[in-house]
Amino acid sequence: QLQLVESGGGLVQPGGSLRLSCAASRFTLNSYPIGWFRQAPGKEREGVSCITFNGGRTVYADSVKGRFTISRDNAKNTVYLQMNNLKPEDTAIYYCATNGRGYCGLGSVGYNYWGQGTQVTVSS
Repeated sequence: QLQLVESGGGLVQPGGSLRLSCAASRFTLNSYPIGWFRQAPGKEREGVSCITFNGGRTVYADSVKGRFTISRDNAKNTVYLQMNNLKPEDTAIYYCATNGRGYCGLGSVGYNYWGQGTQVTVSS
């Protein structure tokens, strides 16, 4: 069973930054794509970003382009989501996910392994 663990969430003021981490447990991350998703209260889960297994391609939702950067350090078995210029509408639980088919996209149905999530709250 592939296990993913998110960390790095917290409370930040508008305009601030956070870096989320997605670490793999019991498997080597460098063979898998990773997607980041978020879900705000009362809203559907939405794709934020994804990165291919080797980091050669990244995808971003329009709402985060220019503010968020996804990257991976396969030596540390970790994928990161650097979030800058955070806005109140970025408040959500953030999840990382992967799949065994090499899919890198923003559709949640393409992923079958999910972490438990980390809360991000942007508020003054």
